[in-house]
Amino acid sequence: MQSTPDEVLIRRIANGDRLAMQVLFARYHVRVFRFVVRLVRDETTAEDLISEVFLDVWRQAGRFEGRSTVATWLLAIARFKAISALRRRRDEELDEETAGAMEDPTDDPGMALEKKDKSAMIRKCLLGLSAEHREIIDLVYYHEKSVKEVAEIVRIPENTVKTRMFYARKRLAELLKWEGVERGWP
Repeated sequence: MQSTPDEVLIRRIANGDRLAMQVLFARYHVRVFRFVVRLVRDETTAEDLISEVFLDVWRQAGRFEGRSTVATWLLAIARFKAISALRRRRDEELDEETAGAMEDPTDDPGMALEKKDKSAMIRKCLLGLSAEHREIIDLVYYHEKSVKEVAEIVRIPENTVKTRMFYARKRLAELLKWEGVERGWP
């Protein structure tokens, strides 16, 4: 069942197959969790939202039309849940702070320190972007979504995604250059 295509798993879930649900959860829960935690900035809230996302999948699998990939559908559900949660606590901003927080256990201490330094710089620069631009960067680069998939997830036209990507990259390049100058890098 591990090699079963996502669409087949969704059909099985729609028919009440718990094993198919377990396989889909195992396949996507970490990826969806990372996406949600970047939006809500709180692991406990993210865990709760992940439960809601997969509960919705269980309940709504029969409504999946296959117009997008299952991964895109899951991220769209997760985004909706995260934004709803953020609206409930308006005093917090969207943040990318966890973007580079994970360490590779195979790194030596020097490599880990260098990665943390670069990661901190990138996180700091990402915070200089608008929430809309950070979201596009997150979906394209961290979740490897196409322009079309991002448009479906965020529910905006593809050309708007392209425009936001252009301006986000331009601004990020400016911020990274400025941050590098401040650190004395060439």
